[in-house]
Amino acid sequence: MKNLDLKKNKIPDKSGVYFFMGGKKILYIGKATSLKDRVKSYFPSTTLGAGRLLDSRGPLITDMVTKATNIKWQETDSVLEALILETNLIKKHQPYYNTKEKDDKSFNYVCITKEELPKVLIVRGRDLQKKKKNSPAFALGDIGQGTHGSLNSSVSFSSVFGPFPNGGQLKEALKIIRRIFPFLDEKSKNHYEFYKQINLVPEKKDLLLKNIKNIKLFFEGKKKSILKNLEKEMNVYAKNHEFEKAGEIKRQIFALKHINDISLIKNLPEKNFPAFALGDIGQGTHGSLNSSLFNSFRIEAYDIAHMSGKNMVGVMVVLENGEVNKNQYRKFLIKNYTSSNDTGALSEVLSRRLKHAEWQYPDLIVVDGGTAQRNVALKILKEFNLKIPVSAVVKDEKHKAKMILSADSKFKKAILLANSEAHRFAIKYHKIKRNKAFLG
Repeated sequence: MKNLDLKKNKIPDKSGVYFFMGGKKILYIGKATSLKDRVKSYFPSTTLGAGRLLDSRGPLITDMVTKATNIKWQETDSVLEALILETNLIKKHQPYYNTKEKDDKSFNYVCITKEELPKVLIVRGRDLQKKKKNSPAFALGDIGQGTHGSLNSSVSFSSVFGPFPNGGQLKEALKIIRRIFPFLDEKSKNHYEFYKQINLVPEKKDLLLKNIKNIKLFFEGKKKSILKNLEKEMNVYAKNHEFEKAGEIKRQIFALKHINDISLIKNLPEKNFPAFALGDIGQGTHGSLNSSLFNSFRIEAYDIAHMSGKNMVGVMVVLENGEVNKNQYRKFLIKNYTSSNDTGALSEVLSRRLKHAEWQYPDLIVVDGGTAQRNVALKILKEFNLKIPVSAVVKDEKHKAKMILSADSKFKKAILLANSEAHRFAIKYHKIKRNKAFLG
């Protein structure tokens, strides 16, 4: 296929799956973050193009490109969906150049175990053939099913998806899926309480089975069916005034419609932190932080401002990947309190914020104050059935930070930055309201 042939195609700059065609026959299927850029990479624009392609792709793919007569594509909403669609289409069509490129034994598969409490596992092709996996079963913390003991060394699976050539991408894909539909894996038994705190495992058996059903549909490429089912379920909960359950499903719907690019998702930092004192923390210029510690990590900080209870306001500020995101700042005019009540005002602000399930939930919440403010935040989170860690910044008599309750040392600069920014933003908003009240 000549480079000139590309001009006949208006290939979009979107994620999806592309097909090299030999007449009506599919020769090769691939996925792409950008279909336009990926397809162009097969056609170097110099007279040495064929040689460059041979060096970068090898003789098999070079042979495929020379035999191709046309290119087709299918767009997806995300790279994650492109990864799954590519796998399903390769399995369905068995293109010659895909099946010859690598040995399936080195590929990875997503396997769902056939047991009372199913687990989602990544299994290598060679291990799948042997059907041997040591994976002890266990009961969820509050289901009351008792201990199941160990499984037979030959584990049976209810569903197997794959093969997936890139193990790293598959692991990142499962991290994304797990944040939408929490599930059990082979590590869940030893880390169950921690995973429960960060919403990576469900607390009830019925939730687990529901999530497993949706995970199966997702790997089958049936996201529309999942969304349709979730919307029906959300409406039922709303009609029955079960708003917490409806809000959780609304969050899942939003997450499915706004899936992050796999290349941007990394391991999240731990969220269960001890307290520490601030003795050696610099209080000077905050600026932006080292973003490598905060990949896909969102911090929301809250503060209340008023003067003897008058013109009381609250604010929310956001740090994403260690940097402030002013586009997501929010202001709250306190409605339920007319006298000085910082904890009451904080309770109102958090309740109003958490009703917005369409806003991305944070990985860490920071409040200004001490144990009382932190306990209020935890109480509101419990009412919304959310498990998000909360840190409180304790101030001295000069309103300078002296201690952070419940935090990891690697987050101290981010917490201080968020708290300082929330305080600044709250004071600014309070002054605006106070001046308007004074003028009239």
